[in-house]
Amino acid sequence: MKTITQKILILAFASFMLFSCATDDNDEILLKEEVVDIQLTYTDLESEITTLINEYRSSNGLSTLNVMNIVSFEAETHTEYMVQVGEVNHDNFNKRYQYLVANADAKSASENVAYGYNSAESVVNAWLNSPSHKEIINNPSFTDFGISTKIDSNGKYYYTNIFIKK
Repeated sequence: MKTITQKILILAFASFMLFSCATDDNDEILLKEEVVDIQLTYTDLESEITTLINEYRSSNGLSTLNVMNIVSFEAETHTEYMVQVGEVNHDNFNKRYQYLVANADAKSASENVAYGYNSAESVVNAWLNSPSHKEIINNPSFTDFGISTKIDSNGKYYYTNIFIKK
């Protein structure tokens, strides 16, 4: 049985609806796996998010980011997981990071996730209004990223955006 303190912590955690996660170059690296050329189709929402993030970076003197299908594939698996468990989280981020080191030549990676926003503008604005998310978007060392959006059976959107440095 959960204590009142645990319930309050869980409620506070859930109320943020936005989280960011980062790792640096010191995590364990998996052995390189054989990767098939991943083909993805991006939704209009995902394309809009990509455009908004790149326009923001460009307007702030930062390079635009290349969308990499392998990074988007990892973002997609996490977004599907969040929909399945019904909560926004960074569960297993280290596994995604290790996979991207081994298969996308990532030197570092960070992740922004979100839940419940109904448009590209609203989710990007929320990330930009959060210091930790904005720091990730503003990181000049990132070169590439991946994006995924999914909608659950209640019509709520989940988002994962993974940034990498090659």
